[in-house]
Amino acid sequence: MKPTLLKALASTMVLLASFTSARAADITPAEVKAIAEEGFIYGLPIVMNYAVMYEYSIDKNSGQYKAPFNQIKNEARVFTYQDTAIVTPNSDTPYSLAWLDLRAEPIVLSVPAVPKERYYSVMLVDGNTFNYGYIGQRATGPEAGDYLVVGPGWKGETPAGIKNVFHSSTAFSLAAYRTQLFNPQDMPNVVKVQSGYKVQPLSAYLKKPAPRAAPAMNFPEINDDLAKTRFWEYLAFSLPFAPPGPEEVAIRARIDRLMAAMKDA
Repeated sequence: MKPTLLKALASTMVLLASFTSARAADITPAEVKAIAEEGFIYGLPIVMNYAVMYEYSIDKNSGQYKAPFNQIKNEARVFTYQDTAIVTPNSDTPYSLAWLDLRAEPIVLSVPAVPKERYYSVMLVDGNTFNYGYIGQRATGPEAGDYLVVGPGWKGETPAGIKNVFHSSTAFSLAAYRTQLFNPQDMPNVVKVQSGYKVQPLSAYLKKPAPRAAPAMNFPEINDDLAKTRFWEYLAFSLPFAPPGPEEVAIRARIDRLMAAMKDA
């Protein structure tokens, strides 16, 4: 485990130890320890994913910033060691990246026809870090197409022209595009493919008025140092945008119980 994560867990245990005796009637020290460890493992991907989103689409001074929500950033280069927001990115598939805010309405991802010999993929990752869908040569074929990405609880009808609907379990989601680069001289061909990627709200795709915008948000700043000491704050901020699945109801109840005790401490 990375030192940053070990320190975050250690600081969590110190914080919890400071109030267990005061709340002994409601939650025992043994329960605190068990829930904290379980909650840390459960919540770590969610918090780390939030950190990536913050760098890519919120903090324009992060050094890793790509684009606002629901806009795509095409990179006409391969990633290097200086691209630190995600772990071990590919070095032979230039990326295009789009963070999706699905609160107000679904988003349509359009891809061009891509020659069969050129690999490309669009990986859809939700706030829980589940890969819930793929578009590309292996998943959907080389043909052009329009695909709908919807957030939790969406129950609308599939519009005409949409090839498939992908359901994100969270209100914020990442679309990570990879386009194969055969050699350095091939980059103009990659750029041509990337120029055909399109991201737009469903209302724009249908040429209809947009729905009411989602409420403006104050996203809490996060970095490596803050993640060590404010882990539970970031988890508490992120969970409302990630409704629990049936298999998560029990652990979310335990985490809620722990967070309630932390507030009262």
